[in-house]
Formats: sequence, structure tokens, C-alpha cells
Amino acid sequence: MSLVLFNKPFEVLTRFAKEDERRTLRDFLHLPGFHPAGRLDFDSEGLLLLTNDGPLQARLSHPRWKLPKTYYVQVENIPDETALALLRPGVTLNDGPTQPAEVEQVEEPSWLWPRDPPIRKRVAIPTSWLKITIREGRNRQVRRMTAAVGHPTLRLIRWSVGPWDIATLPPGQHRAAPAEEVGRLLATRPR
Repeated sequence: MSLVLFNKPFEVLTRFAKEDERRTLRDFLHLPGFHPAGRLDFDSEGLLLLTNDGPLQARLSHPRWKLPKTYYVQVENIPDETALALLRPGVTLNDGPTQPAEVEQVEEPSWLWPRDPPIRKRVAIPTSWLKITIREGRNRQVRRMTAAVGHPTLRLIRWSVGPWDIATLPPGQHRAAPAEEVGRLLATRPR
């Protein structure tokens, strides 16, 4: 069984099949038999896990296991403590309430790479960064959460999933997760 960590660049589809001119995982990876364990939207960046093991893929993707996923999120304006306090216990979206989230305002990450194309800068609207950790994974959840409290997401980077992160992994690059880390994950019980 193998697990691969991939730092997905902006505007890459989380699949290998080509249906149009958009970039896919096939443009970066040659891993026959591997499939994504979860999704990461076309317009999001960061950690994507891929595996060639069906039960591991199911475990990594299933909400029952509640693996924490941490994101660095650039949002419009500067959220006050009231907005952050609304996010922490969970917000109600059109598909129901979200689970509680860990949310903090942070400085722009020092490890941040330039995005191509860059985020459009507007003189009258400042931006700020949040670090958000969730344990579920609804479609476009983090974007919908920040919009629900009046701070639309401009850039979203998944930093980590469970024990794995992109600390030493440049965009478009991948590496294997150590087998002992995968073994430790498989030895744990769901929350």
C-alpha cells in the first residue's frame, strides 16, 4: 500500500482524465493505479493525498475518521473577533450546519509561493489571512464558511491532512508518505 503527497497547483483538476484543455494530475504525475483520496477544487491549492489502496482511500476520505484538514485562507477585508467567533462553533450553510472549526487570524505565510495568475489587488479592499482547521469535507466548505460571515475567500491553500503537510513540498511536486506514518493512521480508531 502506498500513499503519495502532492502539492496541487492552482487551476489543476483533481483527476487524471483529460476532458478539455484544463490541467489535470496527469500533467504532473505518472502514478498508474493511484487515485485521489478526497478532492481539492480547481481553484484551490495545496496538499492532495493519492493512494493505490482502496481501503486506505476510503479511510482517508470518509468523514467518520474526522482527519483534521488545515487551510490557509486569504479573505476579503479584515475579519473582526465577531466574525471569527461565528466560524468556530460552525456556521449554517444551505446544506446544514458545519461542525466546529479551529479558526485564527494569521500573518501572510512566510512560505507562500506566488500564484499565477496573482490575486487581483483592490486599493479600497484590504485582505487578510486565516488559518482554519476542519474535520469534515463538504463541497467548497471553507469558501462557503468564510462567505457566510461576510469575508469571501480569495485564495485557499490546504496545508495539511492528518499528520501530513506541504512544509517541504513545492507546488507541482510529490513525495511518498513514510510507511510507518500510514501504519500509525491505520492503527487508530475513529473518533
